[in-house]
Amino acid sequence: MTLTLSQMEEARHALSSPLFADLAGDADISFEFFPPKTEKMEEQLWHTFEVLQPLAPRFVSVTYGAGGSTRERTHNTVARIARETGVPAAAHLTCVEATRSEIAEIANAYWEAGVRHIVALRGDPPEAGKAFTPHPDGYASAAELVMGLRAQHPFEISVSAYPETHPEAASAKRTSTI
Repeated sequence: MTLTLSQMEEARHALSSPLFADLAGDADISFEFFPPKTEKMEEQLWHTFEVLQPLAPRFVSVTYGAGGSTRERTHNTVARIARETGVPAAAHLTCVEATRSEIAEIANAYWEAGVRHIVALRGDPPEAGKAFTPHPDGYASAAELVMGLRAQHPFEISVSAYPETHPEAASAKRTSTI
């Protein structure tokens, strides 16, 4: 796809203007994409990627559905970004309904595809309103997932956190570390 002159001017302006004039140092940005479900959505994703690429994101990430429902689409999208662009690609990976060996297999596939950045998440329960229950042979938390990934490959690993206490936490007291 080709960018219009207007889109190129907009990107050029964004690159030359500070996002936060009073912020010391540079601010890094990243973009998060949903894996496309259709060919048309895939075309739109790549068009959007081309428009955003001049903003030089620190990385882009591709989400991962509960229980791995988008596993193949996530893998294909993040692998293509890693293969065809100079933008670092990060793949989301969750603990939901997966064994440690399944997660190891997925992580190895990402590594073989050139993906070096994982966004490690516990993940939401597959059924809204129900409590998260780890797979009997799986990881119970993002912290455990991070330790498992670190044992496999030297991935760059990002995690997410609640700025307040996690909704399922018994208290605000810190109980574990990585």
